[in-house]
Amino acid sequence: MDATMDQLCPDDLLAEAIALAGENEAAAIARIDALIAAHPDDPRLHFLGGSLLAAQARYSEAREAMARSIEIAPDYAIARFQLGLLELSSGDAAASDATLAPLAEAESEDALVLFARGLRHLARDELGSAAGLLREGMRVNRDHPLISRDMQLIVDRIEQGGEAGEPAEEMSAAQMLLKQHAAKSTKH
Repeated sequence: MDATMDQLCPDDLLAEAIALAGENEAAAIARIDALIAAHPDDPRLHFLGGSLLAAQARYSEAREAMARSIEIAPDYAIARFQLGLLELSSGDAAASDATLAPLAEAESEDALVLFARGLRHLARDELGSAAGLLREGMRVNRDHPLISRDMQLIVDRIEQGGEAGEPAEEMSAAQMLLKQHAAKSTKH
């Protein structure tokens, strides 16, 4: 992240907001808003707020918050990945592709990089390539088990070919993700 230490919220206050999120999302969002007022350039706060907004299906606000996070810290990989996933699952494949491009083009075989590459293929309806990259990302992922679970759901959907026997190649990536997200509630 590019933010300097004096711009960041103290770790203990951030930890309190995260703990509150597990108990009361609405209260946590209010607390994060207050922390953002005091530390407007802390990308972690914007990302956390966006994640909680997404969990409440407030997708437009979530996208704005996550976009602010990567505006502040363009190399904040988890925020960039989650914003790209949110954009794709909201049906905006072009925005997702643009958001994920810097992460996907990194010279790394990190799980988030592989997932970003896979989602970019998914956005272009290149389902076989998408599934292969998502599987590879899950294989190497050690840091983000919940993301692996979400990626497995996408791979499962690709392999199933959609609802009621729909061929996979006839289902757009946006349709696939919208169906996936309608069936579950994921906290980003």
